[in-house]
Amino acid sequence: MKTISLAILTGLALAGSCFGQPAILPDETEIEFTASSGQTVTAYQGAFLVPENRNDPGTRTIEIGYIRFPATTDNPGSPIVYLAGGPGGSGTGTARGPRFPLFMEMRQHGDVYAFDQRGTGLSANGIPVCTSSVPDPQASPVTDTEWTSRHLQAARECAAFWDDEGIDLRGYTTMESVRDLEALRQHAGASQLSLWGISYGSHLALAAIGEMDEQLDRVIIASAEGLDQTVKLPEYTAAYFQRLQDAVDSQPAAAAAYPDILALMNRVHDQLEQRPLQLEIPQEDGSTRGFLLQRHHLQWFAGGLLADPERAPVMLQLYASLDAGNATIATALIQRFVPLTDHISLRAMPLAMDRASGITPERLARFNETVAESPVGLYLNAPMPQLLDFMPEIDLGDEFRAGPSGDTPVLLLTGTLDSRTYIEEQAQSVAGLDNVTQVIVRNAGHNLFMTSPAVADRMHQFMRGEAVDADEITIDLPDFTASPFSR
Repeated sequence: MKTISLAILTGLALAGSCFGQPAILPDETEIEFTASSGQTVTAYQGAFLVPENRNDPGTRTIEIGYIRFPATTDNPGSPIVYLAGGPGGSGTGTARGPRFPLFMEMRQHGDVYAFDQRGTGLSANGIPVCTSSVPDPQASPVTDTEWTSRHLQAARECAAFWDDEGIDLRGYTTMESVRDLEALRQHAGASQLSLWGISYGSHLALAAIGEMDEQLDRVIIASAEGLDQTVKLPEYTAAYFQRLQDAVDSQPAAAAAYPDILALMNRVHDQLEQRPLQLEIPQEDGSTRGFLLQRHHLQWFAGGLLADPERAPVMLQLYASLDAGNATIATALIQRFVPLTDHISLRAMPLAMDRASGITPERLARFNETVAESPVGLYLNAPMPQLLDFMPEIDLGDEFRAGPSGDTPVLLLTGTLDSRTYIEEQAQSVAGLDNVTQVIVRNAGHNLFMTSPAVADRMHQFMRGEAVDADEITIDLPDFTASPFSR
C-alpha cells in the first residue's frame, strides 16, 4: 500500500503543475533558499531513503537529500540533476555559491536538483570526520614512502572507527551513487533524468550512462574525469605546462618574470628536498605554530593552485619568492588554507569513493613509469594511488573502469588550462560514447562554468536539442604578474 500511496501522491503532485502550481513531491518542504550573494528564491527541500550498502541485506537505511528549484517554463523537460565534484563536494553548497545564477538559468529547461551525493551535505547522515592517532607529517621531515605509510595507517584506523560508528564504508562507491540517481528518478516520478556534472561529478555521470542509459535524457559534463582516470597520468603534465608557459609568454612582463616555469619549480623542489624550510605560522591567539615546509607540501599546493589560471599568479609568485629565499607568501598560504593539525584526519565519502573507483594495472604501470618526470609528482591525486592497499574489497573492478558506452547526448566542456583533468584525457573519457559534442574553452581552467556567458549559451542550446556551436570559446587570461592575494 505504501508504494501505491507514493505513486498517487506523485501523480497528484505532477498534475498540480499542469494548473500552474509548483509540483510538490513526497516528503518535500517549501523553503526560502538563500545564496551566498544574498539572493533568495523559493525552492523545495526533499529526501528519500536508500540502503547504505545494497549488497548487504542487513545494511542500515540512509537519507539522500536535495534542494529542488522548480522549472520556470510551462513545458518542462526532464529533471536536471547537478552532480558536484570532489568526490565530497555538496550540490546544495555549490548552488549557494558563484554558480547560483546558472542554477537559476537552467530552470528554463526543467526542475533543477541540487543533489547531495551520499556522505555529503544533506546526505551526510551523521558520518563524522575521523581524526586518527597517526601524526600529521607537517612538522617533521618525511619521505614519500613515509607519507604513504602514515596515510595508509590512518585510513585503516579510520575504517575501524567508522565501522564502530555503524557506518558501512563499502556503500560509498560510485555505483551506489548511480543507484541513488535511479532512486531519485523514481522519487521524482520522471521517465528520464538529465545530468549536469563537473570533475568527479562527470565521473559519476559517465558511470550513470553505462548503467542507466535509457533513463537518461541529456548529460552536460565539464572537466571530465573518466572511469579509469581517478589517478591522472603524469605523461600529460608536460603538455599542460607547455600550454601554461605559452599563456605566460603572451604577456611580456610575465614572460620576463617566468621564462621557464618548470625549471623554477624543479629548482625550488630540489632546494626543499635538501633543506626543508622551518616556518612559524601566526595563530589567531597571537602565538605561532611550527610548520616544516617540504617538497611534497609544495607539490600539493601546486596541484590545487594550477586548477584554474586565475590562481596561477599565486603559484608562480609562491615559487619565485621561495627561489629568492622569501617565505612570506608560503606562510600566508599555509595560514589561510592549511588546517594545522597534530594528527591525520580523513572524510569517509571521498576516501572510499576514490579507492573504489581505483585504477587498472596497465594505467598504474604507466603512472609509475612517468611520475618522476612530473613537477607535482605523487600529489596531484593524493591520497591516490598511494592508498591502493586500503580496503581492496571495495574496488569496483576493471569492468567498471572500461566504460562507458551508449548513445545518450553528451555535451563536454573542456578548458585548455585545466591542470586537474588534462584535455587529452577528457577526450579519452568519452571515447566509447556515440553522441558527444565537445566545446573547447580556451584559457579556461577546471572550474569553467562561469568563465563566459558563451558557456551558458552552449549549455542552453544543448538542452533545447539544438545544434551546439562547437567552435572554441576564448576567454581572457589573468594578469600573471598580479598580486597573489588580489582575488
